[in-house]
Formats: sequence, C-alpha cells, structure tokens
Amino acid sequence: MDQIWDEMQCDNKAPDIAKLKSYYQHPVWLLNGLFIENHDVSLKCRAAISDWIVQEKRTKILDFGGGFGTLARMIAEKSANAVIDIYEPFPAQAALKSCQGYSNIAFVNQLESEYQCLVSTDILEHVPDPLSLLAKMISLVEVNGYLIIANHFYPSIKCHLPETFHLRFSFNHLATAMGLKMVDYCHGSHATIYLKTSTQPIDWVKVRQIERQSRRLFILREFNRYYVSAWRIETKKIIANSIKQTQQILNSIHFAN
Repeated sequence: MDQIWDEMQCDNKAPDIAKLKSYYQHPVWLLNGLFIENHDVSLKCRAAISDWIVQEKRTKILDFGGGFGTLARMIAEKSANAVIDIYEPFPAQAALKSCQGYSNIAFVNQLESEYQCLVSTDILEHVPDPLSLLAKMISLVEVNGYLIIANHFYPSIKCHLPETFHLRFSFNHLATAMGLKMVDYCHGSHATIYLKTSTQPIDWVKVRQIERQSRRLFILREFNRYYVSAWRIETKKIIANSIKQTQQILNSIHFAN
C-alpha cells in the first residue's frame, strides 16, 4: 500500500483530494479487503463488534466505509432481523459480489436515513478533516443510537494523515463536545462505543478551539508518552527492586541473629 502511495505521488503532509480519490480506487484496496478476510486479528475485532450489535438488538445498522463487507456479513449471519447498509465510496466488484447472497445487506450511495447503530472502523485517520466526517456520521444516527468507532491515529501506513495524529489523545473529548457520550470499549476490538445524546447543533467554535489546543499540545503529549512515562516506569522498577533487595538484606540479618 505504501508502494502504491509513492507511485501515485501522494503526500500525507499536503494531501491532494484528487490523488486521494484515485489512490482509494486502486486495486490494492481489493487486496486489503482479502487480507482482512483472512487476518485473525481483523476478524476477531469485527466479530467482537458484531457480537455487541446483535446482543444490543440493534437492527438498523450502517457500516460507514464498510470496505469488503466483512463486518456486515458477520452481523447478517448472526441476526436475521438486522438490516445493514454499507456506505463505501469505492466498492470493489468482488465486495459487491460477496454480499449478493444476503437479502439484508445493501450497498448505498445516498445517506439519508437515521440508523440505530453506525460502525466506522479505521476511517477517520485517512481524511484531512476527520471532525467534519464525524459530524456527518453523528447526523446519520438517531438519538439514543450508538456509534462504534475504531481509530488508529498512528503512522502505521502512509495514507494515515499526520495532521490527524493529535486526535489519539483528544478524540474522546472532542466526541463529547460534539454530542456523544462514551459508553464503553468494545471488548475484543480497538473500538469505542458512543451514545448519541442530543440533536442540538454542534458548537463548531468550541469544537475547533479544542482541536487547535489538541494540535498545540500534541508534541508535549508525545514527549510525555515516550520519555516521561517511560522514565516513571523505570523509576518505579528501580525503587521496587531497591525495596526488595533491602528487605532481603534485612531478612538475612534477622535469620543470622
């Protein structure tokens, strides 16, 4: 995927929307879908999400950026009552074909309905303005409906945009400011479950202010994570070892007497 990114001369520090669209239509994404179909960790993550949705009896579901349809098929197989729409801007023919046998799965181009549950797995780190896209997702969910969101704001591959990485520290805060309530982690996956609590318009002045602050603090937070936190851990280990050694010495003196 990085090789194709470089061949198409994409730049993750100054993303060109036209190039991004071309990149996400490249056949390499078909290979990515096939990889997910056979990757143990990816399958376990989607199985955990589908289990939660079925247990909560959510029946009107949107898989936002649903790719190959793996998650949608898991849900459909576990719940005959579930109706799953997949919004995928660039669906591969193989993805469409893989879902043909499921009467309760549909690929959709228009997003107008209100859903009981929306799932977004590893989408927001790919777009230049993830908060605008998150707002769109929120608008598609009914009040007291759920959003299950898995993010990976890290430089694992080049199409993860660095301008989004600060959100690894502030996403929950921003989600709250946008009308969501964090309910729980989706255990067995890297997703977080949010409840939509309000239909009030988003206060974009406040949200963008938090976003700017998050950007400014990112370097300090990274420094703390890599160095200060590591130093604290090592210091605790040294202190614990010193206490243990001192106790051993005292015990040996006691037994000697």
